[in-house]
Amino acid sequence: MSTAASAQGDATPPLAPEKEAAMEALEVELSLLWRRARATSHSLSRSVHPDLEPAAYGLLSVLLHQGGMRLTELARSIGVGKPSVSRQISFLESVGLVRKDADPRDGRAQMIELTPRGLAKMREVHDGRQRAFHSLLAHWDTADLATLAALIAKLNDDGGR
Repeated sequence: MSTAASAQGDATPPLAPEKEAAMEALEVELSLLWRRARATSHSLSRSVHPDLEPAAYGLLSVLLHQGGMRLTELARSIGVGKPSVSRQISFLESVGLVRKDADPRDGRAQMIELTPRGLAKMREVHDGRQRAFHSLLAHWDTADLATLAALIAKLNDDGGR
């Protein structure tokens, strides 16, 4: 079999024009949503601390919602490497938003958790973000909200493969 023939055999079949158009429209809308989310994340991070990077805000958010965890667990939860997370955690610790304590399950490891100051600041920012989000979507039909949540969950599940 020639290389061209085997390449054609491996190619994904063309999509129906309607499906292609729907995927392109979705890509445009998701790109806009992601740009807005990045801008919001940047703004939220600055409201926690003026020198805070959006990536560090994401770590704080994970700690707020999931509680203290090891550095490796934290890195895995957001899908980045330990060196990136370690650098961010060092900064967060230096500004008093997180602390490292010995892991009670393994004294050689450290648990990272929000300090009382970090917890208060993140709750304040989270509550403000949640109020704004609820205000934005208050006029939406409950069924539409549930459908959107289910579809985003499906997209997130597929993206984790």
